[in-house]
Amino acid sequence: MLAQNEIHQERKASDNGTFSPERITNLTLQLSSNMDKAIKDIQRITFQARILSLNAKVEAARAGEIGSAFSVVATEMGSLSNEIETLVNSLENKSSKDFKEIAKINDNIATNYRGLRLSDLALTNIDLIDRNLYERSCDVRWWATDNSFVDALTKNTREAYDFASKHMGIILGAYTVYFDLVLCNLEGIIVANGKRELYGSVGKDVSATKWFNAALKCATGDDFGWETVHRSPLVNGELALLYSAAIRENGDKYGKILGVLGIIFKYAALVQTIVENTPLSNEERLKSRVCIVDKNGLVLADSAKRNLEDTIDFRGKHELFDNKKGFIITEYKNTNCCIAHAKAPGYETYTTGWHSLIIQKM
Repeated sequence: MLAQNEIHQERKASDNGTFSPERITNLTLQLSSNMDKAIKDIQRITFQARILSLNAKVEAARAGEIGSAFSVVATEMGSLSNEIETLVNSLENKSSKDFKEIAKINDNIATNYRGLRLSDLALTNIDLIDRNLYERSCDVRWWATDNSFVDALTKNTREAYDFASKHMGIILGAYTVYFDLVLCNLEGIIVANGKRELYGSVGKDVSATKWFNAALKCATGDDFGWETVHRSPLVNGELALLYSAAIRENGDKYGKILGVLGIIFKYAALVQTIVENTPLSNEERLKSRVCIVDKNGLVLADSAKRNLEDTIDFRGKHELFDNKKGFIITEYKNTNCCIAHAKAPGYETYTTGWHSLIIQKM
């Protein structure tokens, strides 16, 4: 049995809401151990009683008729010992089965607790990412109305381009989350950029890029384009996200398109940092992989640092990805794992459409 102070401590822990699956498992194991000890103690006492009964019968036989009454008592003691032994054996078998069932229940509780907790962490990761990247879509739409950019594409002079470049440099001094800003004419030729000393973008043709063409297709100044994670040649192959918006005549959101503004975001500084700082214990980190992937499972951010080099696949992936949040227990790379998932919830008018995963060995 649990000692009184142990019971008090467990009740106190329960009252404080700190009953974790691990705590329940430990209590179950402790209770099972105490029950085994109690059964063994009863078996030992029963064995001693049987020996005493046998000795009493021997002594009664030696005493002859005088010991006949004592012989009856010894026989009853032996019968009682046998009954106790039968009951103890039954209790032992039943308790063994019961504790196995409890162990299964505890395993299920622990698994569900693990899965729910990890899927909550996965949701927190992708929600932080969506919320932060929403700000990037706001930046590009706002800056696309800047007079210096509109003037540069209206005048098409070297002086106007230089002035736009200087203004971009001022913006980048305040917004350090960007590698660079680039200004393109309608032909997709970069005519100005903010960090000319680092990136020789001017004169490059970006007419075939997704971000440039997405901006040209925007119906109004309220819309924006973007290109998902890639190693951008505009910033020496760094991992980047690129957001874009059309520069319009007079800065009017319905004005004629004059060109495109592209802003090159330091992707790893945000998303990789979020992934690597997921709040897991040191023990959990050793057996966990935290990822952000696209709809196909291509790794976009990874605690294992295999960005754009790996594709996550496992049995049940499509069903898991169809849900907003959840987890499954399945085999991944020949190991039984809990795979927790959350789909990008989106923020305001923006969503990446990505998926957040935490893969933890069982």
